[in-house]
Amino acid sequence: MSERSAAPGALVLVQDLVNTLDLESGADTLDTADGRARFGLPEGDAAGIESARTLREALRAALLAHAGHPPHRGVVPLGTLLAKAPLVVTVDPADGSAALAPVDGGALLSRVAAAVAEGGAAGTWIRLKACEATDCHWAYYDRSPAGRGRWCSMQVCGARAKMRRYRSKRPRPQPKRAWTRQEPKRATEPQPGGS
Repeated sequence: MSERSAAPGALVLVQDLVNTLDLESGADTLDTADGRARFGLPEGDAAGIESARTLREALRAALLAHAGHPPHRGVVPLGTLLAKAPLVVTVDPADGSAALAPVDGGALLSRVAAAVAEGGAAGTWIRLKACEATDCHWAYYDRSPAGRGRWCSMQVCGARAKMRRYRSKRPRPQPKRAWTRQEPKRATEPQPGGS
Protein backbone atom coordinates (compact mmCIF):
# COMPACT_ATOMS: atom_id res chain seq x y z
CA MET A 1 0.00 0.00 0.00
CA SER A 2 1.33 3.27 -1.11
CA GLU A 3 2.21 6.54 0.56
CA ARG A 4 2.72 7.96 -2.94
CA SER A 5 0.45 10.65 -4.34
CA ALA A 6 -2.45 9.81 -6.60
CA ALA A 7 -2.15 9.42 -10.36
CA PRO A 8 -2.83 12.54 -12.44
CA GLY A 9 -6.11 13.29 -14.14
CA ALA A 10 -8.58 10.53 -14.87
CA LEU A 11 -5.93 7.84 -14.21
CA VAL A 12 -6.85 8.08 -10.55
CA LEU A 13 -9.95 6.05 -11.49
CA VAL A 14 -7.73 3.25 -12.81
CA GLN A 15 -5.46 3.42 -9.77
CA ASP A 16 -8.42 3.31 -7.39
CA LEU A 17 -10.03 0.38 -9.21
CA VAL A 18 -6.84 -1.72 -9.16
CA ASN A 19 -6.38 -0.93 -5.48
CA THR A 20 -9.81 -2.26 -4.51
CA LEU A 21 -8.17 -5.63 -3.84
CA ASP A 22 -5.53 -5.96 -1.13
CA LEU A 23 -3.64 -9.10 -2.16
CA GLU A 24 -1.92 -9.44 1.20
CA SER A 25 -5.10 -9.53 3.28
CA GLY A 26 -7.54 -10.64 0.57
CA ALA A 27 -9.90 -7.74 1.36
CA ASP A 28 -11.88 -6.62 -1.70
CA THR A 29 -13.75 -3.32 -1.38
CA LEU A 30 -15.98 -4.36 -4.28
CA ASP A 31 -17.55 -6.72 -1.72
CA THR A 32 -18.96 -3.69 0.11
CA ALA A 33 -21.82 -1.40 -0.89
CA ASP A 34 -19.62 1.69 -0.42
CA GLY A 35 -16.84 0.16 -2.52
CA ARG A 36 -19.23 -0.62 -5.37
CA ALA A 37 -20.88 2.81 -5.16
CA ARG A 38 -17.50 4.53 -5.70
CA PHE A 39 -17.42 3.01 -9.18
CA GLY A 40 -21.09 3.36 -10.00
CA LEU A 41 -21.81 -0.37 -9.70
CA PRO A 42 -25.47 -0.93 -8.80
CA GLU A 43 -26.47 -3.17 -5.89
CA GLY A 44 -27.41 -6.69 -6.89
CA ASP A 45 -25.63 -6.53 -10.27
CA ALA A 46 -23.49 -9.67 -9.90
CA ALA A 47 -22.50 -9.65 -13.58
CA GLY A 48 -21.43 -6.00 -13.38
CA ILE A 49 -19.34 -6.67 -10.28
CA GLU A 50 -17.67 -9.67 -11.92
CA SER A 51 -16.96 -7.55 -15.02
CA ALA A 52 -15.38 -4.90 -12.78
CA ARG A 53 -13.15 -7.57 -11.20
CA THR A 54 -12.14 -8.87 -14.64
CA LEU A 55 -11.32 -5.30 -15.72
CA ARG A 56 -9.38 -4.71 -12.49
CA GLU A 57 -7.13 -7.74 -13.04
CA ALA A 58 -6.56 -6.88 -16.73
CA LEU A 59 -5.52 -3.39 -15.62
CA ARG A 60 -3.20 -4.86 -12.95
CA ALA A 61 -1.52 -7.02 -15.62
CA ALA A 62 -1.00 -3.94 -17.83
CA LEU A 63 0.45 -1.98 -14.89
CA LEU A 64 2.81 -4.86 -14.12
CA ALA A 65 3.91 -4.75 -17.78
CA HIS A 66 4.62 -1.00 -17.38
CA ALA A 67 7.04 -1.98 -14.61
CA GLY A 68 8.63 -4.72 -16.76
CA HIS A 69 6.96 -7.70 -15.06
CA PRO A 70 4.88 -10.57 -16.45
CA PRO A 71 1.18 -10.81 -15.61
CA HIS A 72 0.38 -12.03 -12.12
CA ARG A 73 -2.03 -14.62 -13.57
CA GLY A 74 -3.93 -15.35 -16.76
CA VAL A 75 -6.25 -12.47 -17.57
CA VAL A 76 -8.39 -11.22 -20.44
CA PRO A 77 -6.16 -8.80 -22.40
CA LEU A 78 -6.96 -5.20 -21.51
CA GLY A 79 -7.22 -4.23 -25.18
CA THR A 80 -9.95 -6.84 -25.68
CA LEU A 81 -11.99 -5.39 -22.83
CA LEU A 82 -11.46 -1.74 -23.79
CA ALA A 83 -12.47 -2.44 -27.41
CA LYS A 84 -16.01 -2.96 -26.09
CA ALA A 85 -16.13 0.53 -24.55
CA PRO A 86 -18.04 3.08 -26.64
CA LEU A 87 -16.25 6.44 -26.68
CA VAL A 88 -16.95 9.65 -28.53
CA VAL A 89 -14.70 12.61 -29.33
CA THR A 90 -16.02 15.78 -27.75
CA VAL A 91 -14.93 19.31 -28.67
CA ASP A 92 -15.23 22.17 -26.23
CA PRO A 93 -16.89 25.09 -28.08
CA ALA A 94 -15.18 27.67 -25.86
CA ASP A 95 -11.56 26.73 -26.59
CA GLY A 96 -11.76 24.02 -29.25
CA SER A 97 -10.03 21.37 -27.09
CA ALA A 98 -10.88 17.77 -27.89
CA ALA A 99 -11.28 14.86 -25.51
CA LEU A 100 -12.58 11.32 -25.49
CA ALA A 101 -15.68 10.77 -23.41
CA PRO A 102 -17.80 7.70 -22.65
CA VAL A 103 -20.89 7.46 -24.85
CA ASP A 104 -22.83 5.86 -22.02
CA GLY A 105 -21.66 8.36 -19.40
CA GLY A 106 -21.40 6.31 -16.24
CA ALA A 107 -20.36 2.84 -17.40
CA LEU A 108 -17.14 1.86 -15.62
CA LEU A 109 -15.58 0.23 -18.69
CA SER A 110 -16.10 3.35 -20.80
CA ARG A 111 -14.78 5.67 -18.07
CA VAL A 112 -11.67 3.49 -17.72
CA ALA A 113 -11.19 3.43 -21.51
CA ALA A 114 -11.41 7.24 -21.64
CA ALA A 115 -8.92 7.51 -18.72
CA VAL A 116 -6.44 5.17 -20.45
CA ALA A 117 -6.78 7.11 -23.72
CA GLU A 118 -6.28 10.43 -21.92
CA GLY A 119 -3.27 9.06 -20.05
CA GLY A 120 -1.82 7.64 -23.26
CA ALA A 121 -2.14 10.98 -25.02
CA ALA A 122 -0.62 12.85 -22.06
CA GLY A 123 2.23 10.34 -21.63
CA THR A 124 1.14 9.48 -18.09
CA TRP A 125 -0.39 6.03 -18.70
CA ILE A 126 3.00 4.31 -18.92
CA ARG A 127 4.00 5.67 -15.47
CA LEU A 128 1.01 4.08 -13.75
CA LYS A 129 2.53 0.82 -12.49
CA ALA A 130 1.90 -2.10 -10.17
CA CYS A 131 4.25 -2.85 -7.28
CA GLU A 132 6.69 -5.65 -8.06
CA ALA A 133 6.12 -7.37 -4.69
CA THR A 134 4.12 -10.53 -5.42
CA ASP A 135 2.06 -10.17 -2.25
CA CYS A 136 1.17 -6.56 -3.09
CA HIS A 137 0.84 -5.51 -6.79
CA TRP A 138 -0.68 -2.21 -5.56
CA ALA A 139 -1.12 0.44 -8.27
CA TYR A 140 1.01 3.56 -7.90
CA TYR A 141 2.03 6.48 -10.08
CA ASP A 142 5.80 6.55 -10.67
CA ARG A 143 6.98 10.14 -10.32
CA SER A 144 10.69 9.23 -10.16
CA PRO A 145 12.80 11.24 -12.63
CA ALA A 146 13.92 8.16 -14.57
CA GLY A 147 10.56 6.39 -14.34
CA ARG A 148 12.13 3.29 -12.78
CA GLY A 149 10.13 2.97 -9.57
CA ARG A 150 9.66 -0.65 -8.50
CA TRP A 151 7.56 -0.59 -5.35
CA CYS A 152 4.46 1.18 -4.18
CA SER A 153 6.24 1.97 -0.93
CA MET A 154 9.97 2.02 -0.32
CA GLN A 155 9.33 1.79 3.41
CA VAL A 156 7.29 -1.43 3.16
CA CYS A 157 7.61 -3.39 -0.08
CA GLY A 158 11.02 -1.99 -1.01
CA ALA A 159 12.45 -2.63 2.45
CA ARG A 160 11.11 -6.20 2.44
CA ALA A 161 12.62 -6.92 -0.97
CA LYS A 162 15.98 -5.47 -0.02
CA MET A 163 16.05 -7.46 3.21
CA ARG A 164 15.23 -10.70 1.33
CA ARG A 165 18.01 -9.97 -1.16
CA TYR A 166 20.46 -9.19 1.66
CA ARG A 167 19.60 -12.39 3.50
CA SER A 168 19.95 -14.48 0.36
CA LYS A 169 23.49 -13.17 -0.24
CA ARG A 170 24.68 -13.63 3.34
CA PRO A 171 26.83 -16.69 3.89
CA ARG A 172 24.97 -19.42 5.68
CA PRO A 173 26.38 -20.34 9.07
CA GLN A 174 28.01 -23.75 9.12
CA PRO A 175 26.36 -26.25 11.39
CA LYS A 176 28.25 -26.67 14.63
CA ARG A 177 29.95 -30.00 15.05
CA ALA A 178 29.96 -31.86 18.28
CA TRP A 179 33.29 -31.29 19.96
CA THR A 180 35.27 -34.37 20.86
CA ARG A 181 38.38 -34.38 22.92
CA GLN A 182 41.36 -35.82 21.16
CA GLU A 183 44.36 -37.13 23.03
CA PRO A 184 47.51 -35.20 22.21
CA LYS A 185 50.01 -37.08 20.11
CA ARG A 186 53.00 -38.21 22.08
CA ALA A 187 56.43 -37.98 20.74
CA THR A 188 57.77 -41.37 19.94
CA GLU A 189 60.95 -42.48 21.64
CA PRO A 190 63.93 -42.89 19.36
CA GLN A 191 64.66 -46.45 18.45
CA PRO A 192 68.09 -47.83 19.28
CA GLY A 193 70.32 -47.99 16.27
CA GLY A 194 68.27 -45.46 14.44
CA SER A 195 69.35 -42.08 13.48
